[in-house]
Amino acid sequence: MNTTTTDAALAPVSRPERVDLLDVLRGFALLGILLMNIEAFVGPLASAVTGLDPQLTGLDRWADAAIYVIVQGKFYPLFALLFGAGFAMILLRSRARGAGGGWLYLRRTLVLLAIGLLHYLYVWSGDILTNYALTALVMLALFRRTPTARLRTWGLALFSVPIVLMLLFGSFGELARQDPASAAQFQLQLDEQAREMAAIEAAQRAAYGPDGSFAEANRQRRADFGWMMGYVPIMFMPLVLGLFLLGAWLLRSGIWLQPDQHIDWFRRWRRLGFAIGLPLALWSFWRVPTADFARMDIEAATAAAAMQAAGLLLCLAYASSIALGLHNPRWQRRLLWLAPAGRMALSNYLLQSIVCVGLFYGYGLGYFERLPRAWQVPFVLALYVAQVAFSHWWLARYRFGPVEWLWRSLTYLSPQPMRRPA
Repeated sequence: MNTTTTDAALAPVSRPERVDLLDVLRGFALLGILLMNIEAFVGPLASAVTGLDPQLTGLDRWADAAIYVIVQGKFYPLFALLFGAGFAMILLRSRARGAGGGWLYLRRTLVLLAIGLLHYLYVWSGDILTNYALTALVMLALFRRTPTARLRTWGLALFSVPIVLMLLFGSFGELARQDPASAAQFQLQLDEQAREMAAIEAAQRAAYGPDGSFAEANRQRRADFGWMMGYVPIMFMPLVLGLFLLGAWLLRSGIWLQPDQHIDWFRRWRRLGFAIGLPLALWSFWRVPTADFARMDIEAATAAAAMQAAGLLLCLAYASSIALGLHNPRWQRRLLWLAPAGRMALSNYLLQSIVCVGLFYGYGLGYFERLPRAWQVPFVLALYVAQVAFSHWWLARYRFGPVEWLWRSLTYLSPQPMRRPA
């Protein structure tokens, strides 16, 4: 990577340079992320990634099913697409000013990695920032100069890697069952995996529940870190890297940078996303509503792969609907109300963790596993509306969110002006 003195002359994006669509999408994604994460705040993280909780009944069961089908796995792809778009935006702006942008983005990513690790190890082990930052380093090293047309090809290929692996694992499980001895050995390994996951869930319940202390929670967060990092290189990083590249393509192709010029594209993907993605998600839920770590066969693998594909399709449908809404004068003002929350998305994401951990963990108010699943939805809506309102109040007085200010100041190696002029 080459660096020039013009790197130092770069500055954060000013308000007139911002793209309203990206800010609104970030604000909208915050709602989906909280709807998805709330289950992992109220209870053990390990039990929040398996789909429908079979023990739930009534409204709690309906709420859990609805969130699994239309929310879970559909909003972290949107955040990842936006992250990739941000990567492309920084490089475009840097090159327009005669700078390479590589060193700038490297500093930006390392600062985000530090923020993510602090969040992961001392606040909440469901953190996504650490994984995003590690993946961004790979993106910077391998794809900084990739032509726009190839970004989409690479993005789809990498996104497909976990899907292909799921199907291969499922096929391997089917083959192993053809021989009784192999089937017994294979099932022993799956049963051991299920016991390990049950032990992790029990440890999380003890550390984060009503009797857990801050020190115990920190020890468990370190254990969770080791467990989660084991999945990053094979399953998570290719998926997220693929989404980053697709986000960079969406921006560099002009689709997200000049959305008014791509209305037909948004209409097409709103139609396709809902027409294909929603039936895929419903089919997956119908076949395998709850993941079982002691099961690996072609049906379970196909259902998981279908839900993964549905996540991207519905994500694009949601984003396209927002873009078309911003093009409609009747909806534009209502949707722009979300933009301030998106402009300080990092602060709001971290604030969600701090508020929820403070309410539900044992060293906070101790409401762990005490908020019914159906009541988690109005709780999320209330917290989200409060965050949007707070974002309006804050940005009327300051240029950046508090964590965004720290992130930018460390990235540009200079304290950024914080207060708005009177």
